[in-house]
Amino acid sequence: MLKQHLQMKLGQKLAPQQIQLMKLIQLHTLEFEEELERELEENPALERAEDKKEDDYEDLGNDYEDEGSESIDTDFDVNEYIFDDEPSYKTASSNYSADDEEFDNQSLLTEGQSLYDYLLEQINLINIDEEDLKIAEYIIGNLDTDGYLRRETKSIVDDLAFSQGIYTTKEKVEDILENYVQKLDPSGVGARNLQECLLLQIEKKVTADKAVSLAANILRHQFDALTNKHYNKIMQKYDVDEDDLKDALDEISHLSPKVGGNFDTQTITINQEIIPDFVIQVNENKKGGQPDVIPLLNSKNAPTLRVSEEYKDILTTYSHDKTSAEHKQAALFIKQKLDAAKWYIDAINQRQNTLLQTITAIVKLQKEYFITGDDKSLKPMILKDVADITGFDISTISRVVKSKYADTPNGIVYLKDLFSDSLTNDDGEEVSTKEIKQHLQEAIDKENKRKPYTDDALVGILKEKGYNIARRTIAKYREQLNIPVARLRKEL
Repeated sequence: MLKQHLQMKLGQKLAPQQIQLMKLIQLHTLEFEEELERELEENPALERAEDKKEDDYEDLGNDYEDEGSESIDTDFDVNEYIFDDEPSYKTASSNYSADDEEFDNQSLLTEGQSLYDYLLEQINLINIDEEDLKIAEYIIGNLDTDGYLRRETKSIVDDLAFSQGIYTTKEKVEDILENYVQKLDPSGVGARNLQECLLLQIEKKVTADKAVSLAANILRHQFDALTNKHYNKIMQKYDVDEDDLKDALDEISHLSPKVGGNFDTQTITINQEIIPDFVIQVNENKKGGQPDVIPLLNSKNAPTLRVSEEYKDILTTYSHDKTSAEHKQAALFIKQKLDAAKWYIDAINQRQNTLLQTITAIVKLQKEYFITGDDKSLKPMILKDVADITGFDISTISRVVKSKYADTPNGIVYLKDLFSDSLTNDDGEEVSTKEIKQHLQEAIDKENKRKPYTDDALVGILKEKGYNIARRTIAKYREQLNIPVARLRKEL
């Protein structure tokens, strides 16, 4: 049975301006610049201010009454947009680097022949039956960008029957793959796994060289021992000494695991250099002591904007005509655009303020690191530490550091790399986990590769340095640094 009843609910809902601000904050410099250009194109009431003045935008904002975005009354007071004694809306920021350096986006567009096109050219030059040619072309179309065939042969047989009307067998497809597709250049194309890819390449080296022959035997019969670096087992199997094995491994190292890597994909590849969002300056202290560390915004993050004078004049003209419905509708449209421009300028101001306060807090916590550039100088720092200093929410800090970089005297730094947990050393001091990882990396870099350190040995090395860490923690840090276990680091 249907019933009607009243119900009250209390909830929170983000205003459109807040959503817009959150989106702007998480954009890095290049994305922000693109978003700004898009907004300037879509809203003619918003424009760049050509001249910088000493006006305080926030003071002007106090004279503006926000009408709200959900409903707009056509009977509005045009004077709220007209400022006879005040300058135009605009944002201005002195947070530029000293030389006001422009970070230009340098993009490289490359488009060339794809692996697919290259293989099709070759297969069409071979004397092959028409049906076999179609199967070969279909196999080539199923290769990935690395040149591997990762689909099951049975699936290809089914697809040929349903989509091409070609009824064949699994054996026929494998025969065409092995006798036609895998014979094409580059060597190794059409392989179904890494072992087959390397074998196809080594087998095309027609030579009586002992190292090549041994390399082929290892790849064919001792591939698992090779990948696990069981070198003693391989030497015993083929009755060779260490020098012979080194020569064979050298031959294998010259083979390519991704034969399609030298070809362009069928889409355009865009390589963009990193544009830093912040500039960190380190200036010598005139009074002596530690240098001063000054955080600045990249100039592209501090655009100078204002509400269009021309649109305010048009609004004044149309609003004086209370009788014309067309003028009234035009005035309403202009008012909406002026609202949007004011909201956008407010959001840009808040974005600049949020970014600058956040980087200032980070510099305060990591001042020593910015001076020395040494990872060992990094202090333990989490998002909450920055949030406590700035007063912003942790989610806001997370948006600020996302995909953002800082240009420091010691190179460009990814902001997220400055954050780390803490551990307590033997002296009772809190140290960053990045500092411990740095010592771990150094220990592994200096180890004897013939007898690399085990995780237990690394525990002892770090304990000598004052870091009492469990073996499982060493294993976790080693995996985070993409360092394999001792057995896989072993070299001859």
